[in-house]
Amino acid sequence: MSFAVRTFLSIIGLFIVSACGNIKKSPPKDTDINLHFIDEYVLPDETIFATTRVGGLSGIDYANGIWYAISDDSDFPRFYSANISYDINGFDSIEVTSVTHFKDSIDEVITKGIVDPESIRYDDGCVIWTSEGNIKKGLRPFVRISDSVGNFVKELNLANRYLPNDNSDMGPRHNGVFEGITLSHHRKGYWVAMELPLKEDGVEPTLEETDSPVRIVYINKKTGHSEKEIVYELDKVARPAVNGDTFELNGIVEILEYDTNRFFVLERSYSMGYSDGGNTVKIYDVEASKATDVSGMNSLKGERYTKVTKKLLFNFENIRNELTNGIVDNIEGISFGPDFANGNRSLIVVADNNFSLYGPQLNQFILFEVAR
Repeated sequence: MSFAVRTFLSIIGLFIVSACGNIKKSPPKDTDINLHFIDEYVLPDETIFATTRVGGLSGIDYANGIWYAISDDSDFPRFYSANISYDINGFDSIEVTSVTHFKDSIDEVITKGIVDPESIRYDDGCVIWTSEGNIKKGLRPFVRISDSVGNFVKELNLANRYLPNDNSDMGPRHNGVFEGITLSHHRKGYWVAMELPLKEDGVEPTLEETDSPVRIVYINKKTGHSEKEIVYELDKVARPAVNGDTFELNGIVEILEYDTNRFFVLERSYSMGYSDGGNTVKIYDVEASKATDVSGMNSLKGERYTKVTKKLLFNFENIRNELTNGIVDNIEGISFGPDFANGNRSLIVVADNNFSLYGPQLNQFILFEVAR
């Protein structure tokens, strides 16, 4: 192969044309990636837009110059569009520009208490979003496609193992289902991640080392059917609950595929009783090319398979002192944004403030530079 051809192919390999017509650069597979913290922006807790309170922002995405953020509000499931202005020196402003309420398959605004919105991605004029449902009440989780004005388009097909059932030893755990979603790098499908292990696969993380494998499912965009499942091993809970509280957890809260079989995975541990919010949040660089397809395994216990490999990319403890009141809030969303002037990619994470139902929390946005 000639030098000219090799050079051409190398350049082409750095780019991907999205379904929306955007050209996005991808970090090279064999180059170390670093995240550099740039700035934080806190949207006031009392922010109101079109009679809705802006909060519960549990997923975020960017396309065609517009930011999309889904609200984790079971009463009024919706997503916001926003302008987020920033450069390499930090944020300038965040302005909410529209709100869209999700509708069901009969063209009615979704009834209160039926869904639990968690993650959102934009793809070719539509949004793909997830709901954890309500396992205790038997309300099914789902991955759904809606158009740009919230109308129902399609619900994607997933295995019965992810649906509520009457078997206490099998199925999804309450509030532990479809927490994260990402478009595949080749734009032909979606990866959706569980927050917690299925009951038949393993235990929830504790303060001790446990076997806590979660499934990440690949869904073919064209057929709407799942085709593959890979396994990610969760860390143990980062710290014990204090001050008389006992609630602790750790799970995947979002994923972002940046190259074929390469992901950023947000993992969040939470423990009650801490004045700093109780969250320990990490971003892992994950490689999945050698991971076993476990879609044919009804249970992972006792099975032999290869999990994805994970390398710690960023620990938010390292910037806690640079954030408002030393708080790393309930970070649940992650998305690339437009490139900086120096050619490096920007990355934003956002926190779900739970509408401050459990005490004061922050609509926290954090900006990074993806350097290599």
